[in-house]
Amino acid sequence: MDLGIAGKRAVVCASSKGLGLGCAEALAEAGCNLVMNARGAEALEASASALRAKYSVDVVTVAADVSTAEGQAQLVEAAGDADILVNNAGGPPPGMWTDWDRDDFIKALDANMLAPIALIKALVPGMMERGWGRVVNITSQSVKAPIPVLGLSNSARTGLTGYVAGTSRQVAGKGVTINNLLPGIHATDRADALDGGVVKAQGITIEEARASRAATIPAGRYGTREEFGAACAFLCSTHAGFIVGQNLLLDGGATVATI
Repeated sequence: MDLGIAGKRAVVCASSKGLGLGCAEALAEAGCNLVMNARGAEALEASASALRAKYSVDVVTVAADVSTAEGQAQLVEAAGDADILVNNAGGPPPGMWTDWDRDDFIKALDANMLAPIALIKALVPGMMERGWGRVVNITSQSVKAPIPVLGLSNSARTGLTGYVAGTSRQVAGKGVTINNLLPGIHATDRADALDGGVVKAQGITIEEARASRAATIPAGRYGTREEFGAACAFLCSTHAGFIVGQNLLLDGGATVATI
């Protein structure tokens, strides 16, 4: 399927690896020019070089922490007249509700709620003026069904979801859609970290931890960054203009819910 976005300019946050890289690759394959962001310059440049070589698209890199005002300013400057924004950030550390204080919540909010909102406010007005735009926020399955050990993520990402629910309906009339992708467990560094915690807590092998988690997923496996990226690219396509303010689960059926 031709997604109709060849030549569009797409900003993809936290895209040096994992789900962000999956999104960047799918958009590059669709013909988008990219502004890729991550904190680590070396990994970011390596991923950008690979996409340039494979898809012959223009790729600008911004090595910065977009949870800070300085990082946001750098990214917005590089974004220019961006047509597509993919918000993404690594999740806060796991723990129990007794572990976290105010500073922990502020860090989580900065990374997983306030930074995406700041980028939306910076880039969406230009999209509205041009009459077309797409925003996809990578959140988590936890906004549908909270994960007890991820209370910081549950809180911050659900806050962003509430913001999007209202904002998306205010901008849709100008040709701009805002939607959320809710990943379950995918084969990424984040999954490795969570599985590593299980290894330490239960005294089992990493293979046993992965098998145990996969058994809780009806699909029987972890997701891949490629299939996640394909879903993101579709939401960014010309075919998705009537999808507004939605939360799309990509979790292999792990979240048990009727709606």
